[in-house]
Amino acid sequence: MVQAKSWVLDKHFDGFPKNSDFKLKVEKLPELKNGEVLLEAVFLSVDPYMRAFSRLQMKEGDVMIGTQVAKVIQSKNSAFPVGSHVVTSCGWTTHSISDGKELTPVMADWPKDVPLSLALGAIGMPGLTALHGLEDVLGLKEGETLLVNAAAGAVGSVVGQIAKIKGCKVVGSAGSEAKVAFLKELGFDEAFNYKTATSLEEALRKASPDGYHCFFDNVGGHFSYAAFQQMKHFGRVAVCGSISVYNDATPQTGPFPHLAIIGKELKVEGLLHDRWKDRHPQSQRRLMGWYREGKLQCREHVTKGFENMPEAFMGMLKGDNTGKAIIAV
Repeated sequence: MVQAKSWVLDKHFDGFPKNSDFKLKVEKLPELKNGEVLLEAVFLSVDPYMRAFSRLQMKEGDVMIGTQVAKVIQSKNSAFPVGSHVVTSCGWTTHSISDGKELTPVMADWPKDVPLSLALGAIGMPGLTALHGLEDVLGLKEGETLLVNAAAGAVGSVVGQIAKIKGCKVVGSAGSEAKVAFLKELGFDEAFNYKTATSLEEALRKASPDGYHCFFDNVGGHFSYAAFQQMKHFGRVAVCGSISVYNDATPQTGPFPHLAIIGKELKVEGLLHDRWKDRHPQSQRRLMGWYREGKLQCREHVTKGFENMPEAFMGMLKGDNTGKAIIAV
């Protein structure tokens, strides 16, 4: 009999999450039925969407939503042999039972020298979000100028690197001097610390006086408003996230970007990576290829210990991480 530890949402978040909003639950899992597998978490992910979607998708007492790389430790399903690894959205739990229908096998030829944790990062959901956002939403072209905010995060850092692979000028913003230095290491043409900029508008103009063809938005709020004013006519905007407003107890109001959208005739489109799920296998192979060629660097912020998941989650929301925030069990 296997015991599963799970972090549950004890109370819906009111403003920024607190330790008291989480509760650790321990339960014994039943024996496997035919067609089922027993999974053991190896790496777990914490991501901004968990804060935004918690109230939409969860009720109090539910296991926190999330994705993990897990190892099959018992199997009554021939498609998932013992010892194989999968990506699963079973949430913040150490062990789980699955009938296999919602499991995604880690690619069969995953190189032994590539960390499996990257299946949650640059070669997983964040990387796929970046790739499809750039190609299918923005239609980024060689020679164009791209702006990306939260650029040192899991998605933003991949966005900037793929844009450089495509021959574009890339401007990124981040929240510390260390993160700005990281963006320079990745090859960003311009990078600035939005927290110390005297004027966000001035910083955006200085980084690209001629404006921006494309904007990959992970932040929302005032940054988005300022960026919309700097877009070129017929510019394109991919709205991936809005982390600046996720923890607001009272919704922000204005200023609103509609006049810039109308006057500049901008195209603004939201995205969720699962829209292109049928193309994920080939997209992951492209990402893996860039990684193996040294064109895609992947930095991880690793927290050790399942017991530290709430702290890792809150730290990620505060911007403690550079690159992908990961929990190693």
